[in-house]
Amino acid sequence: MIRKATINDIDSIIEITKACAAHMISKNIFQWNEYYPNNLAFTKDLHEDELYVLELKNKIIGSITISTFMDEEYIPVNWLTPNNNNIYIHRLAVHPNYQGKGYAQQLMQFAENYSKENNYASIRLDTFSQNKRNQKFYELRGYKKLEPIYFPKQSEHPFHCYELVF
Repeated sequence: MIRKATINDIDSIIEITKACAAHMISKNIFQWNEYYPNNLAFTKDLHEDELYVLELKNKIIGSITISTFMDEEYIPVNWLTPNNNNIYIHRLAVHPNYQGKGYAQQLMQFAENYSKENNYASIRLDTFSQNKRNQKFYELRGYKKLEPIYFPKQSEHPFHCYELVF
């Protein structure tokens, strides 16, 4: 079941993203670290009414942020659609114990359905250039790889932008 997150879910979400960060680091993917994602980001998502969780048997196993806000790092990107009616996906996470079972696909399908039902032109996101698994995940869903952007506090490596046009 996917539902809007509540303030009581934040600790579980942080636990999941920390487990994801450790899992990625163990595979030499330095996408997330002790600074990001953090409580402040998820609390902001919650207050903006953009944070969702995936529950399995009353246990939160994943989360996703579905936002209409365009981060400043995205401004110079040559997107496929105009910058006025888009959804941005951030901080998609599924606890490592539940990865590879289709739960990230469920979260993305939820976001895509939400975007279509609300007549958005596209979904935009970024993923770490060193995370080949994520890149394949989005490309198999039909997302088009665009240009790279940089988040210097996260990594010296770029993040690739992706867009799915409806």
